[in-house]
Amino acid sequence: MMKMRSAAALIAASLVLTGCVSFGGASETPESLLTLTPSASSPVGSGVTSGVEGSAGSIAVLTPEVPAKLDVLRVPVNVSNSEVAYLQNAVWIQKPARLFRSLLGETLRTASGDTPALLVLDTSDTPLRPTQTLRGTLIDMGYDPASSSVVVRFEAVHTMDDGRVTSRRFEAREDGVLPEAASVGPALNVAANTVAKDVAAWVLAAE
Repeated sequence: MMKMRSAAALIAASLVLTGCVSFGGASETPESLLTLTPSASSPVGSGVTSGVEGSAGSIAVLTPEVPAKLDVLRVPVNVSNSEVAYLQNAVWIQKPARLFRSLLGETLRTASGDTPALLVLDTSDTPLRPTQTLRGTLIDMGYDPASSSVVVRFEAVHTMDDGRVTSRRFEAREDGVLPEAASVGPALNVAANTVAKDVAAWVLAAE
């Protein structure tokens, strides 16, 4: 009887998930688009000058590499170890790599705080040659139905002004998330902010 109940529960969960994912493109335009918003931002009027005495230099935040499943505007659902689907009606306003880069840049800019602050460059068109770089791979930013959670996983690589290169993997999860865009979007934003804050603390601690 217990085995039958367990099997029934698994079938029910599978049916619920089936109605929330797709294996192709978006079938229709969603009512809203997902984005990543930093939990804290630099105040208006704040600024940093690099290259002067007492400054902490500059750091370029590069667009992270991503696997193929993240090189789209959709939110991946890890159906199994060998199968990926996409959450219906969950569409990013930009590709995840660009969104995460902007989030990392603003989080690092805010965490740097008072003088001597680090000048953060998180755009591609800058004439300034940075003294440090932050790059890496956004390994995962999607939904895990097995645990009803979202996960953000980032492999960071920090090149310092003296030429040293260090790497570290960061991960954050949010549990108890329904397989719906309205629930997954905010949860991914929270998890991405957690990772960004941890990365910023790691980079600044290396100063």
